[in-house]
Amino acid sequence: MSRPRLPLLALGVAMVAAAALAWAMTPHKRLADDGTPLDLAALIPPAFGSWREDRTVVPISVSPEVQATLDRIYSQTLTRTYIDDRGRRVMLSIAYGGTQSRDLQVHRPEVCYSAQGFQIRGTAKAEIDVAEFTIPVMRVFATQGPRQEPITYWVRLGDQIVRGNLEQGLARLRYGLSGAIPDGLLVRVSTIGGDQSAAYGVQDAFLDELLKEIPASERWRLVGRVAGTD
Repeated sequence: MSRPRLPLLALGVAMVAAAALAWAMTPHKRLADDGTPLDLAALIPPAFGSWREDRTVVPISVSPEVQATLDRIYSQTLTRTYIDDRGRRVMLSIAYGGTQSRDLQVHRPEVCYSAQGFQIRGTAKAEIDVAEFTIPVMRVFATQGPRQEPITYWVRLGDQIVRGNLEQGLARLRYGLSGAIPDGLLVRVSTIGGDQSAAYGVQDAFLDELLKEIPASERWRLVGRVAGTD
């Protein structure tokens, strides 16, 4: 009578062990819960260097469907337009999410712009030297009718900058294997105009002055642990 019970017992032990292993391999610790909470409005100054916020420009509204997705992914967003002493304008958008999983990961601008009816005319990886950092970024050129918008952006996942789905997925996996759930932040700047070379030059100058204005101890919140932030 006891022999048939042995396979069942072994099966039960294996199922319990598998469940325990699955739980152990599932990330549980949110990095966003460590340290001082991020406050984008307090971190990003309304004026710095030759730039000041231009409150006469109203940000473009997004569709209710896109907004619902953004609200689900991000816990904080900041959108401003800045103007400098020469009348040049740069649009800044920063979005932060405390939990980065496959379902709740930062959306790249190529996805969000396409969802709003833009055509993506080109994407390229680049590195920019701003403040004391070399930051890996993406350059994107989007159009909608006569509107031409060169874009520079980067995504911070936990302590590193990632570009594209592969790097994003590998970084998320690395954190997951350590039992941690990383936070994520998107920094995007853009300008209006078809001269991409000139636009990216203005955007780099803007980012250089912005990062120099932020206290050194807080810059990692935007650029992760790239060279010069420790």
